[in-house]
Amino acid sequence: MAVRLALFVDTMMMALGTIRANKLRSSLTVLGVVIGIMSIVGMTAILNGFSESFQALINELGPNTIMVQRFGVASFGSGKDFKELIKRPNLTVLDAAAIEQQATTLQTVDVWLGAGPGENVLRRAFYRGQRTKRLAVMGTTDKFAEVSFLTLEEGRFFNKNDIDRRRNVVVLGQTPYKALFPNSDPVGKIIRVGDDAFTVVGVVGPRPSLGGLNTGVDDFMVVPYTTYEKVFNVEARRPRKSDFLAITIVAMPKEGVPRAQAIAEIQTLMRIRHGLKLNQESDFDIATSDLFAKFFERVTKYIYLGLVVISSIALMVGGIGVMAIMMISVTERTREIGVRKALGARRREILWQFLLEAVVLTGVGGLLGILIGVGIAYLATALTGLPSSLSWKPFAIGMAFSSAVGIIFGMLPAMRASRLDPIEALRYE
Repeated sequence: MAVRLALFVDTMMMALGTIRANKLRSSLTVLGVVIGIMSIVGMTAILNGFSESFQALINELGPNTIMVQRFGVASFGSGKDFKELIKRPNLTVLDAAAIEQQATTLQTVDVWLGAGPGENVLRRAFYRGQRTKRLAVMGTTDKFAEVSFLTLEEGRFFNKNDIDRRRNVVVLGQTPYKALFPNSDPVGKIIRVGDDAFTVVGVVGPRPSLGGLNTGVDDFMVVPYTTYEKVFNVEARRPRKSDFLAITIVAMPKEGVPRAQAIAEIQTLMRIRHGLKLNQESDFDIATSDLFAKFFERVTKYIYLGLVVISSIALMVGGIGVMAIMMISVTERTREIGVRKALGARRREILWQFLLEAVVLTGVGGLLGILIGVGIAYLATALTGLPSSLSWKPFAIGMAFSSAVGIIFGMLPAMRASRLDPIEALRYE
């Protein structure tokens, strides 16, 4: 056992010595391996970071939140034809009112105009010399902050009196607040949203974002849904069939009520309102945080698959390079092989020598790829704020892939070297 271990160590040192003696050639040989492993490690770290941030975002926004839309993630995830989806009837404010009045399992029901698939309202806001970029304007009830798990930083949220009287009041998200009132109190100030004047009554706190990125989650202003209908000429009670109304109904079940039970009740009420028969498919979507998580997981799986394909191409190119260089190395060291065999080296020892040399070569490339991949992940996080998360799995996969490339593509040159006839090898010039 000690002799075999000493032979293994000696063979490893010979392999490292060969690599040191041909630094440039070795570097170019493993370039494909480095690129492949770097891609796997770097992109896996970023994708893992996004997955963890997305899960945290869902947890912060509320795992029991139920969203009803004309169509959404559920339909797209099941591969339904968009031409069929746009034929679905619009949801309405009356649908939300019916759910609120008739459902027994729900604690809160809100309606969001200007949210979801459809015609969204985007407007700039102005105050004195300041202005914002184009921001989403949403029409909601007074329960928006509750179902969105938002806190008020300044002022108040609009109330039922504001909604009933269709008052031009607005609650600002963080983006318009910081743009229009960087150093002053916004409450009570009159701003212009598009061509209309609104009184600022409050400011909501920041929304959770994906990995801390500036993804536009705070780029919004909220007004009473009745005011939204009046100012932006939106018919949300009885829209025409040709309208493409952007509306989302948001609900939360009562404490202790299973979410599945609340979803079943909403589905029953909506199917009755839309006059659907038992054998007819629902013409609306009900989405939950679990559905968004599954859709995100499905998308990342496709990204992983594409990453593996691209990295495999790079690894294959690197493997072919390793095989070519090892073939050249066998040719260059034919006399050395002949001398070793003449001195008693067996075929398997020659085989192991060249095979280990190929594995060490690709292993060094794999290690460099891991280090560069980790560096790229950290650099991307530092420069762009992209979330990243490192675990042992990409490192293990990277080293396993690089070693496998060395074994697979180094086997043929190693076998060729081990089969050389010692007499012919000694004669080789």
